Amino acid sequence: MAWLTLTLAGIVEIAMALLLKSSDGWSRLWPSVLAVAAALASIFLLAHAVKSLPVGTAYAIWTGIGSVGVAAVGMVFFNDTASSPRLACIALIVIGMVGLRLIDAR
Repeated sequence: MAWLTLTLAGIVEIAMALLLKSSDGWSRLWPSVLAVAAALASIFLLAHAVKSLPVGTAYAIWTGIGSVGVAAVGMVFFNDTASSPRLACIALIVIGMVGLRLIDAR
């Protein structure tokens, strides 16, 4: 259950980052409010996940899910660069997350 909670925390982290983009530098009220709510929800879920997962592993995977997810959304919806070096770096993050998950599987 902790791994599912951690995955959900990472997904909420992606939503938070996208809401920050929509907030336009905190100049739009509702996207800003929702970004703060998503950040708090993500941290809440992370806090529950680290009750039974190693904190370093959980934090690395949480940030990895957020980083990879936001990068993917940026490439698909915001025309962010999808160059080979960038994709290779994202792949390294995914490999690291999978490695940590396999090492700390419980």
